[in-house]
Amino acid sequence: MPNTEISLRFIRMAEADIPELTEVMTRTFDADAQEYLGQPKGGPPGYDTGEFLQKWAFEEGGHGWKIIADGKTVGAFIVFITPEEEYWLGNIFVDPAYQNQNIGTLAWEFIEATYPGAKAWNLGTPAWAIRNHHYYEKLGFVKVKVEGDDVTYRKEMKR
Repeated sequence: MPNTEISLRFIRMAEADIPELTEVMTRTFDADAQEYLGQPKGGPPGYDTGEFLQKWAFEEGGHGWKIIADGKTVGAFIVFITPEEEYWLGNIFVDPAYQNQNIGTLAWEFIEATYPGAKAWNLGTPAWAIRNHHYYEKLGFVKVKVEGDDVTYRKEMKR
């Protein structure tokens, strides 16, 4: 049953947050690899070393945000803004111990409110990550392309 009493905050990520967020990201991606692939570990390159967050949240111009639930860092997301107003959700993850508590949905509501200039949102996710597909579709995203193991989703925004 979702925890309706949880207190959430979203704070811009700092490079000093990378070690703690890498631990959360590693737990999250490894749990998915175990559940869906039967493998002990798995995620995008650098997900378990901090290189992923360093590259995408800082070096490549992403807007990195920490998700804080009841004072504890429980996840993060990265947003990419484009001049064409075709924004990208680079990633979003919530610690497995905090999933199914509406945190991801509330994070998405925060993202839409914080970045109202988007004409559309785009994202990519692995084909095998069924929980991700359910989450994105619940938020109004539509699957627009499947290419090998990669699925692209899109959400047109009403303005």
